[in-house]
Amino acid sequence: MFKKKKEAKSLSLNQQEISTLIGYGYEVNGEIKGNSIIRIDGKVTGNVTTEGGLILGDKGIIIGDVKTQSAIIYGSVTGNVQALQLEIKKTGIVDGDIKTETLEIELGAQYNGKLEMKQIIKTEDKVLATV
Repeated sequence: MFKKKKEAKSLSLNQQEISTLIGYGYEVNGEIKGNSIIRIDGKVTGNVTTEGGLILGDKGIIIGDVKTQSAIIYGSVTGNVQALQLEIKKTGIVDGDIKTETLEIELGAQYNGKLEMKQIIKTEDKVLATV
């Protein structure tokens, strides 16, 4: 008689399994590509591309562009960030342009650059729009 409504729950990136970790004190020079979630607490000089997600720890540094599904930034990014979901925490610093669908910036976070926010159009809507 009564049906429960299915609510869309966004999974927190912090609660998902991290398969790759670059620890504090480590430096990586070069491009990083992968499919799963990565946590960076060290320094990466190069672009970071991951389909799963990125957690940049408060001592983590990325000098290069970031491209991912979702990202939580506690540390510092010097480069452009492209993510469907992006959170910049109060200790986070982003110096570069951001392209995202959803953005959350905590009080105290620093961001310098251009912001572009667009929603992804479903393929059904694209088909209907062209007819």
